[in-house]
Amino acid sequence: MNFLVLLLVLWVEKLSAGRQRIQQDGLWLRWLARSEAWGPWPGLLLAVLLPVALVGLLLLVLKPLAYGWLVLPVHLLVLVYSLGRGDVQAALGPFRDAWHRGDEQAALYVAERDMGVPAGDQGELLGQVQEYQLWQAYQGFFAVIFWYALLGPLPALAYRLLALSAAHAQHPGLAERAVQLRHAMDWLPVRVLAASFALVGNFDAVSRAVLHDLLAWELPAVRLLAGAGRAACELAEPQAGAQGIGSLDELWQLLVRAAVLWYAAFAVWILLL
Repeated sequence: MNFLVLLLVLWVEKLSAGRQRIQQDGLWLRWLARSEAWGPWPGLLLAVLLPVALVGLLLLVLKPLAYGWLVLPVHLLVLVYSLGRGDVQAALGPFRDAWHRGDEQAALYVAERDMGVPAGDQGELLGQVQEYQLWQAYQGFFAVIFWYALLGPLPALAYRLLALSAAHAQHPGLAERAVQLRHAMDWLPVRVLAASFALVGNFDAVSRAVLHDLLAWELPAVRLLAGAGRAACELAEPQAGAQGIGSLDELWQLLVRAAVLWYAAFAVWILLL
């Protein structure tokens, strides 16, 4: 059933408007605001673990009914909700247009407005946008799919609630602890994705770029991912115009190939179980 849900989530993600209707965070954000009054750790546990526990209880109740098929829509709803917010390619659109026509000031403006990417110069800006593209695709899709395929919908939901806590918590201590727990949940899937980049891209270049940092706990996931992605595509120094835009296209195709590899691996895994 899990693989069927993984296929259905692609349809919801790409071929329907259902994702926007499902990803309504208002109720949970109000619960987060109330939970912050309990302090950093108790508040974070309330904000994340209570919703996860309620979903787990619902799945436990539904599992014996109708041969377990009532669980499928709950899995699908939870997985779609756990995906990232927004559309990476749509967010990149204005930047791509400005960069392609060589309008550096417009590129700087739209990168900060649409992606929250400030940069000091043209070369630094394109590098940060490449990093943004890789990170958003990872945290919005690959990390969620990884935890769902490995352990089911509850860890996938916990990952998204931690990400939302880190982004929206008003209590600095609670936000900091959410970042720490999210870093722990990112450690394994980001390394699996880096290994996938090596398999679908330049294996030797990725090995040279990330092998010495592969087990480093302190290394931010976004840095490891950016290094692996650029190495897999053998990207040159950031360039203006169409060549710079071409680097974003190469990275996107790398992500698509990695996603195909993951789905193929999940299918084989299910057949062998």
